[in-house]
Amino acid sequence: METTKTPRVSKREFISRVATRSKLPVRVVNKVYESLLGELTGAVSCGEAVVLKSFGRFYRQDHKGHKTRFGKDNVDDYVVLKFSASSSFNRRLGGNGDDASRDTYGAIRDADKFENVIEGRELRPAP
Repeated sequence: METTKTPRVSKREFISRVATRSKLPVRVVNKVYESLLGELTGAVSCGEAVVLKSFGRFYRQDHKGHKTRFGKDNVDDYVVLKFSASSSFNRRLGGNGDDASRDTYGAIRDADKFENVIEGRELRPAP
């Protein structure tokens, strides 16, 4: 059986790419990233499903523990995070990654306004 290495993107590289695409400072993108993951973790750990339209659904799945063989410790009940991609997101996976929808550009414009508020600058009209 042959194994292939899948290319990976580190957290630092991911944040850098988002900052470049959105033309936001890396530190702002990092704050948003940390806040997003914190809120997602909190909601899912409380039993809520987080549904992001046109992306997918994050939810908690409980697993029952089980006995093991050969004298190892038994596995206790445990919880895992599950993700189910939306059908529209799955369709986009086959397309060109540089194509962004109008919604994406709207989100970038909104993030620009958010950055101006954080930085204490005056809001400029969106293009």
